[in-house]
Parts: sequence; structure tokens; C-alpha cells
Amino acid sequence: MSDIANRYAHLAEGFLARIRATPDHLWDAKSPCQYWTARDVVAHVINGHRGILAVVHGTPPTAAHGVGVSPMADAPAVAPGADLAAAFTACRDDMLAMLRDPALASRRLPGGPLGPVPVEQAADVVGALELLGHTWDLARATGGDEVLDAEAVARTHQALLPHHAALLATGAFDASVSAPPGADAQTAFLCFTGRQP
Repeated sequence: MSDIANRYAHLAEGFLARIRATPDHLWDAKSPCQYWTARDVVAHVINGHRGILAVVHGTPPTAAHGVGVSPMADAPAVAPGADLAAAFTACRDDMLAMLRDPALASRRLPGGPLGPVPVEQAADVVGALELLGHTWDLARATGGDEVLDAEAVARTHQALLPHHAALLATGAFDASVSAPPGADAQTAFLCFTGRQP
């Protein structure tokens, strides 16, 4: 498996662990993402995965496991009793299969904050941002484990620095906030993404 696929698998496992650790009564908890609940955060990540896979495969995304489809930056509707862990696992497995296939992984996306880059590069940078940020969002909303992988945080933060203006231009990312003096790497990264840890 490629290094990118390995990195993706590790971050996806961290997100899935937070999904599985969320008690049923906390799915409606308010998240750090404005207007979104914990449930919405997970649905958004699932929807984003489906959107990327749809572009790579040339097929429209479809609803499954009780999670609907919406524009990429939004959070789709979630049916009562939806299995969010199963929905994310299916997307993760499809993403890993794509990243392990050299022909698919090298397909260029038509655009985005990084420009027209191979999908594996987008997954390794913007995908890592999404998984790290929303893992923290879900944990913060539900009182879960907020500690992120330190190496992934540092690598992703560094990779994103040249693309900050392009990220903001998408309208899907909040402006950075000032990190407190002496902030650790995770706090600095979260502040860079517009979060207030």
C-alpha cells in the first residue's frame, strides 16, 4: 500500500473510532462547526468522500446507510436510525481501494484549493485537513478524545500553508484565528483552520 493510502487509513481509523465512541444521545450535540450537530459533522465527511469518489469514477454519488447526498460543502440529511459507522466504513473502504489503484489515484481532479492535482495528492492534503479537523469537531461536540496524531497535524499544517488563500476562497473554510502564545502544534493547526480549541 502506498504511503498516502497508509496515512489516509490511519486518519480514517481515528475518525471512525470517534464515531463508534459517540453515545446515541449525543448525536444531536452542537459541534464547533456553526449550525451543525455531531451527526452533521459525520454526514458531511461521508458526503465529501462520496463526492471525491464520484469525480474519480465518473458516476453520481448515491445515498446509502441512511445518509443522503448534498453539495460537497454541506451536510446531507440523515435518516432516523442511520448507521453512521457503516456509512463511513463503506466510504473509507472505497477511498482506500481508489488510493491503492495507481491508475485511479493518479487521476487529476478538475480543481479545488490545490488546483488540478492528482486525487491522491488532494486526499493527502485537503483530505487530511478534513479528517483531522472533523475528528476534533466530533470529539469536542461529544466529549470524546480530542488528541490528534501529532505527525499528521504537523505534516498537514505545513502542506496547507501555501494554499491558505485558496482554501478560504472556497467558502468552506473559516478564517484563521490567532493561536495563543506558546500554543502546541495541535492548537496552532486548529487555529489555522479557524477553530477555537
